[in-house]
Amino acid sequence: MTIPVIRDIDLPGLPLFKTGKVRNVYESGPDRLLMVTSDRISAFDYILPNGIPQKGQVLTEITQFWCEYLKETVPNHLISTRFEDFPAEVHPFREMIEGRSMLVKKTQLIEVECVVRGYLAGSGWKEYQQSGTVCGIPLPAGLGLADPLPEPLFTPAYKAPQGEHDENITLAQMETLVGKELARKLSQISITLYKKGREYAQKRGIILADTKFEFGLIGDEILLIDEVMTPDSSRFWDAKTYRPGISPPSFDKQIVRDYLESCGWDKLPPAPVLPQAIVEKTSQKYLEIKARLQGRSAT
Repeated sequence: MTIPVIRDIDLPGLPLFKTGKVRNVYESGPDRLLMVTSDRISAFDYILPNGIPQKGQVLTEITQFWCEYLKETVPNHLISTRFEDFPAEVHPFREMIEGRSMLVKKTQLIEVECVVRGYLAGSGWKEYQQSGTVCGIPLPAGLGLADPLPEPLFTPAYKAPQGEHDENITLAQMETLVGKELARKLSQISITLYKKGREYAQKRGIILADTKFEFGLIGDEILLIDEVMTPDSSRFWDAKTYRPGISPPSFDKQIVRDYLESCGWDKLPPAPVLPQAIVEKTSQKYLEIKARLQGRSAT
């Protein structure tokens, strides 16, 4: 059976609040939003022509799981993922949006991504090789690629406008943007959430190398929002195959990035169409990490 791929989402009955690379967000009354996660996939800041089957459902289910698991640590914006709870205006579009949508509280967005790194990888590894620091934070000498850090690092990033790169910033710069007290709270909350997620994942044979959180405010209350510890916002490694000194395979769109790096694309539009084999392998990676985190077999 061919699984439909939902790339384009149009819900004419609700006002569009914003569109991201993966999600469309609609207004559902004065204090609620409907977040719909598509099967779109992006790489190197471009949305690719293909979608990845079931990606939207995977991201939604994982976020719903973590929101429930972490709700005693910090409140979150999730109201419901039940289609019956969604506004009547979207009921004609059940086949399109069921299983990939969340009704959430509308918050005042805090314009900082709260990144937590537990291992030396990605851009952090590149910086460390040059200066012995990650996001300006000094680290001990002698660390290697994919080594665990002595303690998780909070490394915020400024949420740039759509179409622009997010920018790593220092904690002092974050304090200037949002205030010293709020920055302190977000740093503490983010590290606590990461540690809880890492501990849970370890029990299922998964290493949570790093992740990013987003937060919003309702009055003075801080709420965890958007996606939570998904393969789009996190670096997950298989504990069985992990070893320091190499870049471990990750449960995300790394397969897509590797293909795009090897196919001769100059990273200018138009983005190339992905081969079906790459699409299927990527879909399987998303399904596998969901199943591993939930303690089930991938389906």
